[in-house]
Amino acid sequence: MGVIDEIKRPILTDLQLFAATFSEALNTDNQLLLSVNEYTHQKSGKQLRPILTILSAKICGEVNKNTILGAQSLELLHTASLIHDDVIDDTLERRGNPSVNAQWTNKIAVFSGDYLFSKSLSCATQTNNIAIMKVVSTIGHQLTDGELLQLVNSKLSKTSEENYYTIIKKKTAQLFSSCTEVGGLSTNATEIQLESLRRYGEYLGMSFQIKDDIFDYYDSIQIGKPTGNDLRDGKVTLPLIHALQHSSTSEKKKITSLIDNKDFSTDNILTIMQFARKNGGIDYSIKVMEAFKDKAIEELRHFPDSDAKKSLVLCAEYAASREI
Repeated sequence: MGVIDEIKRPILTDLQLFAATFSEALNTDNQLLLSVNEYTHQKSGKQLRPILTILSAKICGEVNKNTILGAQSLELLHTASLIHDDVIDDTLERRGNPSVNAQWTNKIAVFSGDYLFSKSLSCATQTNNIAIMKVVSTIGHQLTDGELLQLVNSKLSKTSEENYYTIIKKKTAQLFSSCTEVGGLSTNATEIQLESLRRYGEYLGMSFQIKDDIFDYYDSIQIGKPTGNDLRDGKVTLPLIHALQHSSTSEKKKITSLIDNKDFSTDNILTIMQFARKNGGIDYSIKVMEAFKDKAIEELRHFPDSDAKKSLVLCAEYAASREI
């Protein structure tokens, strides 16, 4: 049994219900939208966010209709954000397949993403739970805030480790935190439980994103996107930030020039990747990632032992150890 299968084990029936109702949420009489929705759904990943939402409900109580609606809402929002991200980044491939903008056009991708955003809000309102609706609406603008902040800080001279953490918190970690919080809210969890779930999700998301950023400095790995993509987009992440802080002035000047001038030939990308590895960027990033993972697991101490708790612990371990 694989790690993801083991994580899913306590909520298999709930995930089956989610899958059935999620397909219904994507249904439309607009044939173009239907084609895009079906294509996106077929190419979806491990659906870790709905898994987190449902597990977070189960660790607090019984999974119910609002749990499933909340999971749908957040997965729709996440999917919409990925479609829009691929347009913004001119990405033509996602998880080894053509992105929506590559398969159709940028215009169709943008409108399709907008449609999924609106469907996300629709699912949230069906819960009739103001707290859940507030979480979903808040994360919607936080994701955009994070992406815009990343664009502003894409110049090397404006990037710092502190800014990096702010960006990944907004664009990744808070979505994980929203999933775990919505799961708890759907079961009327206590405020202590909700706060623990929020922090667990945030720390898990930080660890998850740092792992993704480490992948960008690997020579070759089946991660669903070409390595070095973030570098080509001018995104300076933790491995490079740390390496620049711990390198000689001459080395730093050379790498800074490549990034600021957007001189991203294949040879220069390899040079930057080797520089980050040589100057401790990868080792440091792994250390930080593991620290966030440990903090996530620590937040679960308030909950009694259960299969759901074991799966949430395993989620945190998986985020830091995964190879894809």
